Amino acid sequence: MLFLSSKATFQPPKVINGGIQICFPQFGSHCSLEHRGFSRNRVWCMDPDPPPFPTCSTNKAFIDLILKHSEEGIKIWPHRYEFRLRVTLGPGGDLMLTSRIRNTNTDGKPFTFTFSYQTYFAVSDISEVRVEGLETLDYLDNLNNRERFTEQGDAITFESEVDKVYVSTPTKIAILDHEKKRTFVLRKDGLPDAVVWNPWDKKAKTLPDFSHGEYKNMLCVDASCVENPITLKPGEEWKGRQELSAVPSSYCSSRR
Repeated sequence: MLFLSSKATFQPPKVINGGIQICFPQFGSHCSLEHRGFSRNRVWCMDPDPPPFPTCSTNKAFIDLILKHSEEGIKIWPHRYEFRLRVTLGPGGDLMLTSRIRNTNTDGKPFTFTFSYQTYFAVSDISEVRVEGLETLDYLDNLNNRERFTEQGDAITFESEVDKVYVSTPTKIAILDHEKKRTFVLRKDGLPDAVVWNPWDKKAKTLPDFSHGEYKNMLCVDASCVENPITLKPGEEWKGRQELSAVPSSYCSSRR
């Protein structure tokens, strides 16, 4: 259900176009770091003894991955942190990602970051897909110098390249794939924004790991925090969660 470019290279520090990219401490042009941060290119450690789930959730499988600062990394971003990512799979196939980021600076300094789960959904044909839940909302258009606009129409459909940051979005967004008769449901918490991206044909040709026409079979809808960066003082922790599920397309989305 997640798209992966056919020419993806699994050799760090190469970027993989596909799956779910964990973008921290930057998504966009918040500071001088690379556009989508460095966490997606780092090697994470598995926590062999993670804290347990509440008793009501024992039927879910999960793994905790941890990323911490390194002496080399501090040269790039001069802060100490602990990033715990819990990846959870429910018995019905629902996928949940929960991120906890803690400021562990010992010098008393806060740090500021932006964040995104850049999620590549696999779709049958981008021209037959629509997104519900973002209509009438304001967005920043990255193709027009982040100028602010208001979305028009009943749902978002696709006819050309799109790269938009929708702000103050609802906690639930639906991605409807007419040909596959399938709807992805994205639920989120602590992530007020949603980024929608498809490179279309011209931009896709500049992406070295995209094969011809692959842009037709993917759509990124990312639970994000972009417009208003997060600031943590030493000892403070931020939490952001995304849950993905798939249902038959007879499902009708509603804001909740």
